[in-house]
Amino acid sequence: MKKLMMAAAGGSVLGLVATTQVAGPLLAQEAGSNASVYEQLDLFGDIFERIRAGYVEEVDEKDLIEAAINGMLTSLDPHSSYLSADDAAAMRVQTRGEFGGLGIEVTQEEGYVKVVSPIDGTPADAAGILAGDFITAVDGESVLGLTLDDAVELMRGPVGSEIIITVVREGEIEPLEVSIIRDTIKLTAVRHRTEGDAIVLRVTTFNDQTFPNLQEGLKEQAEAAGGIENVDGIVLDLRNNPGGLLNQAIYVSDAFLDAGEIVSTRGREPEDGDRYNAQPGDLAEGKPIVVLINGGSASASEIVAGALQDHRRAIVVGTKSFGKGSVQTVVPLASDGAMRLTTARYYTPSGRSIQALGISPDIIVEQPRPVMDDPEAEEDDRPQRSEADLRGSLDNDSLTEDEIQQIEDDRARAEAAAQLREDDYQLAYAIDILKGLNALVPADE
Repeated sequence: MKKLMMAAAGGSVLGLVATTQVAGPLLAQEAGSNASVYEQLDLFGDIFERIRAGYVEEVDEKDLIEAAINGMLTSLDPHSSYLSADDAAAMRVQTRGEFGGLGIEVTQEEGYVKVVSPIDGTPADAAGILAGDFITAVDGESVLGLTLDDAVELMRGPVGSEIIITVVREGEIEPLEVSIIRDTIKLTAVRHRTEGDAIVLRVTTFNDQTFPNLQEGLKEQAEAAGGIENVDGIVLDLRNNPGGLLNQAIYVSDAFLDAGEIVSTRGREPEDGDRYNAQPGDLAEGKPIVVLINGGSASASEIVAGALQDHRRAIVVGTKSFGKGSVQTVVPLASDGAMRLTTARYYTPSGRSIQALGISPDIIVEQPRPVMDDPEAEEDDRPQRSEADLRGSLDNDSLTEDEIQQIEDDRARAEAAAQLREDDYQLAYAIDILKGLNALVPADE
């Protein structure tokens, strides 16, 4: 039976087969243990029969058994669970990059649903949902005490329908009620553009399209710049990326590494571990890289950030990442359902587990929260006049037209950089780092 490994709170991945053996001298101890297990199974059967026969309302036996299975799995950790046939099918669709919903990756913490991150360009993102928000109610119904899957089920609904979620947010005194219209979520795995002289690769998720999109986007932007040698470097933006397929995280890391370990996984038994190494070849041809992360960067994102950080291939900028350092194996079951079971932890090349700790940036840069416009400041926003604006002012006769044009182009770039600092301070900071690093490179290189 095929098994799949996962590197995120919701997504599937590489194959993993685990086997165990029982040693002969332990048979007597095992026999006693088995007797205890059988007694517990008899107890389960007895309770099941009593519920079926005596509960105040008629129960669905299939739902009852599935609930028992899910309860057993969810008692282990927040990421182990039972997937019904519909849930398993939805998970397979999600890894292909298109599905219906709100566009948020969630986990469970202290009984509440916690937002790992909103996904770029989705209804949840447009509605202002933030990483770290706690969802306490859905359409007025409390999610406290529900399993994560049950809470997610409450948020499901037909495309185009409205949902009201109640959010508790750090820094806000009162809970917020947010209206979201469900929509079809089409994930663009990698968005690419050039800011100034830096190529920005915004990786929103790790699905089947992530590495091909990244490779194509980097090539396109480098060609537009006249070659990779004409750019200051690359910003790999992993903010609010909840993770996804482990193999894609390995491919993305390998894209910028020539050699060395990318990530290792370690299960309960030594033989369950795996180690993944980089192959020769660097798509960026040695150009400096800045990786952007924040509290919404989880799992597969943390694998990439940790690998590039440990190899000193990139400077990691932003705020501490989410801290999901476990691997889930998805095992297909009868009736097209599946079991999602935590089977291993993953470790960065230096041997550190990021479970519950996250990746710490090399440079901590907070993203300022948007501020309300200040009406009293409008008078200070009036454009300032210069000598060139005065009637009859003298021309500058010391510069050629080409030199004047160059000055105007430089000024335009500076103004664009200043605007970027207003729109996205962390990204502007990353681009400034690349510009500074590029200035240190001798001109003949």
